[in-house]
Amino acid sequence: MRILVAPDKYAGTLTAVEAAEAIAAGWRRTAVHDEIDRCPLSDGGPGFVDALHAALGGELVLVPVPGLDGAVEPATILRVGTSAYVEAAQVLGRTGGTEPVRTAPEHRSSHPLGRLIGHAVEDGATRVVVGVGGTLTNDGGAGLLAALGARAQAAQDAQDAQDAGLDGGFGALGTLTGVDLEPVRSRLAGVELVAATDVDNPLTGLFGASKVFGAQKGLSEESQLQADAALQHLAELTDRVTATLPGAGAGGGVGFALLLAGGTRRPGLAVVAEAVGLADRIGRADLVLTGEGSFDASSRGGKVPVGVAALAGERARPCVVLAGRVGMGAREHRSLGVESAYAVVDVLGEERALRDPSAALADLAERVARTWSPAE
Repeated sequence: MRILVAPDKYAGTLTAVEAAEAIAAGWRRTAVHDEIDRCPLSDGGPGFVDALHAALGGELVLVPVPGLDGAVEPATILRVGTSAYVEAAQVLGRTGGTEPVRTAPEHRSSHPLGRLIGHAVEDGATRVVVGVGGTLTNDGGAGLLAALGARAQAAQDAQDAQDAGLDGGFGALGTLTGVDLEPVRSRLAGVELVAATDVDNPLTGLFGASKVFGAQKGLSEESQLQADAALQHLAELTDRVTATLPGAGAGGGVGFALLLAGGTRRPGLAVVAEAVGLADRIGRADLVLTGEGSFDASSRGGKVPVGVAALAGERARPCVVLAGRVGMGAREHRSLGVESAYAVVDVLGEERALRDPSAALADLAERVARTWSPAE
């Protein structure tokens, strides 16, 4: 059989490259003669630049940028001709994987990402594609806009410069009385800006950035309400219609900021799939394997497994998910085009899964291969 292994990252445990290697290694234990095509993917979150670099080549440019806690660390821009690819998670996420971010959620600013985009433009890029997912910010992209030149107007009783500006996290947005975006649009004139989003949520409301993803970023239920109100205020000062568009809530509102700056939105998986030739590779396979850390209801919003399953369905290829956890029933995942979904924690136990995630995923793949590609 010809097997395409096309997973996303397994958040907090494995990169997409590591996951693809583990699945391939485990599969070969059962089906040694199968041809395996490894195709690590990204939906716009962590691994976005790596996946594109593997597919497109190009030059990796290191740029020192202060992160969420202020420490300067190098971030990577991928340059391919006059296009630049930027990954928000590198400067707004847990790039180290283990160290917690010390800055409180309400004060985290997307300013570092704006700095990175600005550097790409100053370096001559006429097209900037931003992978938006995997951030720990929830400021509606206000800091990003400030880094690109947006000017804020604030209430006269604002306590200090940070409270009065766009760069203080969502906790400072309530003091704003106006936002001038013209400097941003002027700076980006002639630049094609693309937000490659991993989800299609709007900015605010029940399905908005704060309510759906706030808990992942350390926001309590009360803080989620405060954050949503702050983002609603930002939308009222800028563009309420744009706030309702799919992807505006991606990256804690980074998607919204990029749209305000004149950008367009594409699903992150579509950007990567096009670059790696995913549709053609699926067409050459007999079976498609994909996966992510948690395959659940949130996967419907633009995540890798659902997108891969849709492409596999168009080419009449069976698609199987190998995930850390599976949070949906068979009827639901089959409605998404997934023939079967297997969870590491269900088959091998949570302790084993967390102790050595690569080995556990390989063991799961070995077992799944007994069903889908029985040894001769």
